[in-house]
Amino acid sequence: MNKNLNIEELVAADNAHHFHPFTDHKSLHSEGGARVITQASGVHIWDGKGNKLFDAMAGLWCVNIGYGRKELADAAYRQMQDLPFYNTFFKTTTVPATLLAEKVASLLPDRFKQIFFVNSGSEANDTMVRFIRRYWEVQGQPERQHIVSRHRAYHGSTCISASLGGMSAMHAQGGLPLPNFHHVLEPDWFQHGGDMSPEEFGLKAAREVEAKIKELGPDKVAAFVGEPIQGAGGVIVPPDSYWPYVQKVCREHGIPIVADEVICGFGRTGNWWGHETMGIDPDIVVMAKGLSSGYQPIGAVAVSDGLIGDFFDKGGEFFHGYTYSGHPVACAVALENIRIMQDEKLIEHTAAIAPYVEEKMGALSDHPIVGEVRVKGLIGAIELVRDKQTRARFDDLGRVGGICREHCFDNNLVMRACWDTMVFSPPLCITEAEVDEWVDLTRKALDATYADVKGELS
Repeated sequence: MNKNLNIEELVAADNAHHFHPFTDHKSLHSEGGARVITQASGVHIWDGKGNKLFDAMAGLWCVNIGYGRKELADAAYRQMQDLPFYNTFFKTTTVPATLLAEKVASLLPDRFKQIFFVNSGSEANDTMVRFIRRYWEVQGQPERQHIVSRHRAYHGSTCISASLGGMSAMHAQGGLPLPNFHHVLEPDWFQHGGDMSPEEFGLKAAREVEAKIKELGPDKVAAFVGEPIQGAGGVIVPPDSYWPYVQKVCREHGIPIVADEVICGFGRTGNWWGHETMGIDPDIVVMAKGLSSGYQPIGAVAVSDGLIGDFFDKGGEFFHGYTYSGHPVACAVALENIRIMQDEKLIEHTAAIAPYVEEKMGALSDHPIVGEVRVKGLIGAIELVRDKQTRARFDDLGRVGGICREHCFDNNLVMRACWDTMVFSPPLCITEAEVDEWVDLTRKALDATYADVKGELS
């Protein structure tokens, strides 16, 4: 099919008919239309013009096993022949849904035995909110409606999940956030730490969680929700002092902790789960992306025994679900994805190659516009700054990140700009030779960006 494409006609059709997510359509059309991606293999993608690009974002943080794995296509084909679809409503299941629930539970701590399937991270967080509020109703505490999250948290783009998240640009559209969602300081030392040490700042940010809980009243708070590492917020890796204090506060007040593992889960940080890496002991785990490596849309919510028992015994019917919850084809693909990750030891590979990535990417710290490089497993960030000593940003935050992102594309590299933070999360199958290729392309993009902005440096 790809060999016979007329890319100009396809772009024109896209301009005429395709309403893209997270896109400024005026600029999209004025700049000539969409970039058409036609095929992929390993850590590389190809566009309609024949350019081979290094995908340092694994799609949208999700293609953990890499592109082009025929085994997943075969799993989908076999399942489509046997049973292309059936729902899991009304006391019904399918073989792949049941086997995947069992498999996911086996990857989590023993207290997680119940898995609810959805189709995306947004739906997973929507489901989590519906569940935790219903849980407190079942417990005879319906007033526990308030949920605490962080600024710059990203938990999805439905009305509930966008409200749960802390993205100000999303809140500025459509009357968001909805009531009873609250946001506190994100644990971003580079941005907010000032003269404090990372450990001092980590405690400061954690105490803001505590202060918000006390302000609302602990008996009114349903949950605290956090990504172990905030992904779309700029790959914010909390100082070591942060999560232990947050966990202590939540335990003292009987507030469930929700780990949003949509990005961090399935190996991204060098363990199966980001909460393992960051030392968190959650009550609910939300997941998506790496569950199928993006080959099929699927997500899930895992609920611990301490919450699910009374919910089942006293809650009656849970009036919630999606037509495609536990879709048999998506579940079959996710099962094959997990098999590959286990058989090929991709989690162990991520942990083993992470120091090499940290060394090679860390060498970019000598660049005139790089203020910090941070890496945890195979997720990380490069901070672009006007003054390396003071960590001062460029004017019009996000402008220079946008410039750098375009220079990445010009050099056949995909990295994402979160304001003036360049973030990355390559496929977990990456090799040392591919890391070297990636670092070389990154330095070229940084050099081109520096040439554009060097007159602004302090």
